[in-house]
Amino acid sequence: MRIMPKRLHSGDTVGVISPSSPPDLESLNKALPFLEELGLKVKMGQSVTAVNGYLAGTDEERLADLHDMFEDPEVKGIICAGGGFGSARFAEYIDYAMIKENPKVFWGYSDVSFLHHAIGMYAELITFHGPMLASDVGKPEFHERSGRMFGQMFRPFELHYDETISSLEVLAGGVADGELVGGNLSSIRSSLGTKFELDTKGKILLIEDTGKEPYQIDEMLNQLKQARKFEQVAGIVVGDFKNAEAAEPGQSWTLEQVLADYFEDMAVPVVKGFKIGHCEPNFSVPLGALARLDAANKTLTILPGVE
Repeated sequence: MRIMPKRLHSGDTVGVISPSSPPDLESLNKALPFLEELGLKVKMGQSVTAVNGYLAGTDEERLADLHDMFEDPEVKGIICAGGGFGSARFAEYIDYAMIKENPKVFWGYSDVSFLHHAIGMYAELITFHGPMLASDVGKPEFHERSGRMFGQMFRPFELHYDETISSLEVLAGGVADGELVGGNLSSIRSSLGTKFELDTKGKILLIEDTGKEPYQIDEMLNQLKQARKFEQVAGIVVGDFKNAEAAEPGQSWTLEQVLADYFEDMAVPVVKGFKIGHCEPNFSVPLGALARLDAANKTLTILPGVE
């Protein structure tokens, strides 16, 4: 069982970091009142406003922000400003023992998925796959349901996803119980062959991505298949694949054809259509928490991520 971080309370301070690319500062500033409405105070990381090409500061600066927020006793939770690229660059230098000694809510998705893998593996902490400040909260299209999902940081409650939220399609039937792991497909693929390689044995695997054509999704799923990540998986939750249309549709499979090719013959439940990922609403989930995927009833149930 993974460590559950303590719940947040009104009046708590949360740290904001940019572990990957520089966030849009205008959107970030528009998102801060949302945190204030939740009753939270904000401590901004040093590298949030830094720009180093496509990175928010140097690897050392972004790592220092992560360490500082986990070590600071005033900070009760950490929310990422945005994704992009770069979190994996400093993963091997993270002090996982320190994080394990200071378990806190850690919230983000997209490129941050690599940190979810790493922290889950070496600090044994439940982390949260959810909307980020500049990338999501500060945008005009930020959905009310996405905002309500932040409530799971403040009180432990069971999450229940069914077709009242979005239409779901069963690719393979069955019922599965296990830890929910995964997130961004590109990040999962990039972990292969490293000491952060995602363990899917007996787990319910979540996959989502954005801006990838069907052949690119095919390539990543093929690599996961060849790495035997689907052989002992308990079940698969297919999240949102935004902007997955082919540049030349007449010479391409569709995303639906790619997913069917890999998953229709699976002996474990596979359900697609979950609004988890680069979408609105974005249904937040605690990674590392125990979950049940029931294909017959088209439901995903997840136990609380905080204590």
